[in-house]
Amino acid sequence: MKLHNIGTVIAFEVRRTLTKPSFWLTSLSIPLLMAVVFALMWFSNASTIASVDAQREQVVSFTYTDASGIVDPAVAADLGGTLTTDAEGAARAVREGNAELHLDVPADPSTEPVRIVGADLGPIASGQWHVVARDLVEASAAERIGDPVLTSVLTSVDTQAELWKDGERSAGLGGVIAPALFLVLLYMAVLMLGQQMLNITVEEKENRVTEMILTTLDPRVLIIGKVVAVLLVGIIQALVLIVPVTLAGLLIPALAGGGAMATASGMEGLDLAGEPIVVDPARMLVAAGLFVGGFLLFTGLLVAIGSVMPTAKDAGSAFGAVILAMFLPLYTATLVLNDPGSAVSQFLTWFPLTSPVTALLRNAMGSLSLAEGLGVMAVLFAMAGLFLWAGVRLFRQGSISYDKRLHIAKAFRMSGRGEQA
Repeated sequence: MKLHNIGTVIAFEVRRTLTKPSFWLTSLSIPLLMAVVFALMWFSNASTIASVDAQREQVVSFTYTDASGIVDPAVAADLGGTLTTDAEGAARAVREGNAELHLDVPADPSTEPVRIVGADLGPIASGQWHVVARDLVEASAAERIGDPVLTSVLTSVDTQAELWKDGERSAGLGGVIAPALFLVLLYMAVLMLGQQMLNITVEEKENRVTEMILTTLDPRVLIIGKVVAVLLVGIIQALVLIVPVTLAGLLIPALAGGGAMATASGMEGLDLAGEPIVVDPARMLVAAGLFVGGFLLFTGLLVAIGSVMPTAKDAGSAFGAVILAMFLPLYTATLVLNDPGSAVSQFLTWFPLTSPVTALLRNAMGSLSLAEGLGVMAVLFAMAGLFLWAGVRLFRQGSISYDKRLHIAKAFRMSGRGEQA
């Protein structure tokens, strides 16, 4: 395949997009929209708070040590607690998976946090350990109210968690944030660049110039050049979004530490500023691979759709179906996260149109194994290549179908006869 004109195609498409005022208006309006979304999340935590309240009613078996002398044995027993003098041994039992929870109550809980060593039940469910710790101290203090120190304990009890899973220290919520950014980037990339992906093949047909273009360019060169141009525009758009967010994180440490997320999730006392963001290289590489594979898959699919449709208006309805497929995993997120091995979760993980979002979500939450991640990546890249291949063949046959949709089966038969000839 001769690629001597591909640079010209890429430069033309990038220059044409970047000189449009609508591109910059859209790019700069997204940070404002994100601020509105986060504000809504901040104030719409009623369901999570209800979940935390339900957790208070559950009895959890745990061990504890009490350097303060505040904890009432009867209160602890009602909550499921057992006093121990071997704090290290009790913590070791949790780390080795033989127990779920151990609490160390400090000498002065009003100034020092209660140390939690607990099993990692997931970023959300593990929040119940903080609930148990606070209930233990606050209920015990209520039995002996009258001391000023005890009164201050009732109004403020700090906790500091140490979560363990499969014998290794778990990052908890701090390990979710970094890989979850790739899920956000995928949604933003497809939503903001989807129309451009459709126009890769629709625009020339609408302008009635495809016959002239294809006399000087191989259709593969034209489409690959346009796809690369869309990728470059996407990188520029991502920088426009990431730079202000990064500056905000540096200027406002609470945002970088995740304090807002802790409040929005209803986990009172769960301060991510005390649980710094942890970057797991393996999960980050898997997230990056899933993001690239998912982006290329949706690009290839939209290119193929644009090759079939005669106008951008007709292609727009198909674009809506693609967006619906992207959002479907979010409607089933509870099932996917709570039972990743279920048939529904596995279907959403491996079905190409729902796979990118589902796999990125599971990877962020730590329920996607490395083998599954690599397998899903292979599926995404294979389907992306298949869609791009189909898009090129359909564009070759449908480039002059100005007034009607291209008949897909007929187009492939004609393309196959053309190649044989």
